Formats: sequence, structure tokens, C-alpha cells
Amino acid sequence: MSFAELAITSNFTFLTGGSHPQEYARRAAELGLAAFAIADRNSVAGIVRAHLEIREIARRTGGAAPRLLPAARLCLEEGVELTALPRDRAAWGRLCRLLSTGAQRAKKGDCLIRIADLADLGPGFHLLLHPPAGRGLRPWLPQARAALRALAAPAHLVASPRYDGQDAPRLDRLARLAADLGIEHVAAAEPVMHHGSRRRLTDVLTCIREGRRIDRIGRAALVNAERRLRSEAEMLRLCAGHEAAVHRAGEIAAECRFSLDELRYEYPREIWDGEDPQARLARLTARGLDWRYPAGVPGGVRAQADHELRLIDKLAYAPYFLTVSDVVDFARSQGILCQGRGSAANSVVCFALGVTSVSPEIGTMVFERFVSEARDEPPDIDVDFEHERREEVIQYIYARFGRHRAGLCATVIHYRAKRAIREVGTAMGLSRDTVAALSSQIWGWGSAALPVERLVELGLDPTDRRLAQTMALVEEIIGFPRHLSQHVGGFVITEGRLDELVPIENAAMEDRTVIVWDKEDID
Repeated sequence: MSFAELAITSNFTFLTGGSHPQEYARRAAELGLAAFAIADRNSVAGIVRAHLEIREIARRTGGAAPRLLPAARLCLEEGVELTALPRDRAAWGRLCRLLSTGAQRAKKGDCLIRIADLADLGPGFHLLLHPPAGRGLRPWLPQARAALRALAAPAHLVASPRYDGQDAPRLDRLARLAADLGIEHVAAAEPVMHHGSRRRLTDVLTCIREGRRIDRIGRAALVNAERRLRSEAEMLRLCAGHEAAVHRAGEIAAECRFSLDELRYEYPREIWDGEDPQARLARLTARGLDWRYPAGVPGGVRAQADHELRLIDKLAYAPYFLTVSDVVDFARSQGILCQGRGSAANSVVCFALGVTSVSPEIGTMVFERFVSEARDEPPDIDVDFEHERREEVIQYIYARFGRHRAGLCATVIHYRAKRAIREVGTAMGLSRDTVAALSSQIWGWGSAALPVERLVELGLDPTDRRLAQTMALVEEIIGFPRHLSQHVGGFVITEGRLDELVPIENAAMEDRTVIVWDKEDID
């Protein structure tokens, strides 16, 4: 059975992982891996990006691509760590609910999961128990045994090389420990970077996370550049004498068949209250046209409305229009100013529903810019709500559908040039004056590269080794995710439990909850 890497840490374990999920996907394909699991700390925030990259690789190669195994590394309050690999859609739903529970009982950015919560996972998983990194095996063992007793799915002990000359006896000890726990051991490289060239950046991320300088990082630094994604041949060599553990990883992967492609969105049914959605939309549109045109609906407007309704019916988008209309109706009932904008202004249906306020000009509007068969996705109806009362609309959505069925989209905050210079420069030990001088020269998102002449004008030495390393690392970190924030207004509302599609966590603002996927990732 071909090797699969089951314990990858990406840069969505913020300020820890040294590579993007997409980079792991590409590297896994280059190495010929059968499968790989992105398993970030109490998070599945980066999985969509790996999924989309694998889809693109498969498109380019005619289907030859490694399988992505969606997973999460559960870091429990008691100090036990388990990677949870869902085998099917139902297990994925329970994993998302567990992550939601842990995130919503903690402050933003944290997740509090306990051994007692593991019973909620149920069957349908493979679980990987990670031994402690240090020497604290004695206090860890009772908690590990308690965690194993709480599980309703098979578990394995992770056996990873540490590349310090002591791997052979360590792997032997881990095999004995697994036997003592009544489970088998499985090999994993536990990479924190897709390629060894990211070692220095990974150490800088550690410095930023812990508030240290690179020359004072001590034992928190990576010992070498070996904690990278590995091929099957490399793992067999590194785990000599434990080849069965290497093959076992592939066997586990073969049983984990869940894919994000299985996730299906369903609109909330209470919006149409038992009525056929298309019939309801047609009825509300007709009523709205009579309201908009009390002297009689012009023939061209009615013809355009009929055309739009036929296309909406063909694409089954009626529930989407009804959901937007429901929220707008609430706002208007409360005297909250709102206005649809953008391409929705091309729609007679939106005008009739009261979503937009300006009549589309017959003969100039192009509805197909708004709703298109070619795009195969619902239109994007942007509605601006009165800023001072927007919170009332948000809380209405939560109250109407429940927090387990509604959530704001996340926005991934990425490193831009200014922040990168400030944080990397500080970690690399540059003076405050130097960091401020460099930062003052940067505008916008893009490159932080400065011409040699500009560095000289700033009184800096372009040949200084530390400065050169800093600027190279700044370029490398730009675009890395820094943390999750909330989208300004993008909501997801579902018929079933949203927290069984994607985890929901607390936002920084009180009484707001956010899914962990970026709006751009779910579009």
C-alpha cells in the first residue's frame, strides 16, 4: 500500500506551519504520494485551498493527483493530541460540531476541547495519537489511556523520525508503547513545511508567535530542515525496521473516503413556508410589480420579469432570491434603510421584491451579467444596510435560523508588506528605527523589495547580511495567513446544520459567530 502522509501542519496553524496548503498539494503530487492529510491545530480553515489545488492538478494531469484527506489535529485541554481523520460524510459533520463546540466555549482564536468531548466524535474515524514531544511520558500516559477509552473509532500511535541520530531506538520505543496501549503504530513525517527551504521562515514564525528574536530562539528552533513532506522511499529508509508502520499509513488513507466534494448546500425551507419556491417567487414578483407600477406594468417590464423567472427556474435559484428578500423585508419592516447594489440593479425581479430601488432601464439592462448559466453559481446580491442598525439585521438572521444554521463568513487576514516588515524585522533583531524606516517606504499589499539606492538613502547598508536575510524573508511571508477575521457582511444560511458543514467559532465582536472558511474559498 502506497505511503500517505497523515499529519501535515500548514500555515493555517497560524505562525507555526511554514507552507501553504496549496504548496503541500503540489509537493505531494511531485513526490507521488497516494494521499495526504492537512491536519491543522483544532482547525480545518486551510483545507478548501488544498482541495481546490488538487482539483486543478487533476484537471491538468487528466486525473492523476493525490487524494486530500480532510482532517484536524485535536489539541485537548489535558495535553493529549489526536489527529482525527473522518472516513465518511457523517464523521466529518461530527468533527465540525466538535470543533465548533470547542471554539465557542473559548475566546476568539482558541479552542477548548476536553477528553470527555471525544465521545461526541462517535464512529467513522481513524484517530492518530501523538506522543509527547518532550520527556513527559509518565504524566501523559494516564490521560492518553483515558482519551483512548473515550473513542468509538480505531486509534494508532504516531511514530515520527526526529533526525537526531536516535531515530532507530526511538521508533522501537514507540512500537513498544503502542503495544502497551493496545494499538498499532503508524509512520508519519509530521511535516511543518513542504520543502526544507522553508526552515528559516518557519523559525521566524516561531519567533513572531512567541515574541522572541531569532538569536534567542533556543530550543524552539527547528533542529534542521528535515521536518518536510517525504516520499514513500524516504519514509521506508527513515523508518527501517518499521516498514509495516509506513504501509499502515497508506492502509488508513485508503479507508478514509470522505471528500469535500460531498458537501452540499441547501437553502432554508422556512423561507417559502411549504409553498413551491419558484411559485412563491413568481407570486411575490407579480405582487411587487403591481406595487411598483400602480398605473399598470409596462409590457417590456413584464416580459423581462418573465424572462428572468424562467432562467431562475431553470437554474433553481428561487430559494436564493427568497432568502435575500426575507432579510430585506425584515429591515424595511423595522425602518432600517437598505439598498441593493451592483449587478442586482439589472434585475426586474430584484426591483419587484424591493431588494433594489431603481427601476432597471428597459433596453439597457443585461440580466445575464447578473444570472448566468455559464457561471453555474447563484448571483451575488449585495445589499447595503444602514450602518448604525446593521447589527439588528445580523441578530435577526441568527434568531430566525439559529446559530447552528447561520454564520458570517471569515476573512483570512494575510501578511501584507508593512506588517511583514514590522514583524519579521523585529524577529530578525533589526532596530526599531530600521524597521520604521523600511516600513515607511511600503504601500499596499505587494512586494517589499526596495532598490539598493533607496536603502542607501535610508542610511542602511545593502550588503548587510541580516538586512538581506530579513528582506528575503519578508518577501517569502507576504501572502501567508496571519489570523481569521470576519467578513463585513457575507452570511451563510442553511437548511440543515451549518456546523456539520464547517466549524463555527466566536468572532471578536460580541454575539457574532463566524464560519472558519473565507468567503473567497466557498464561492
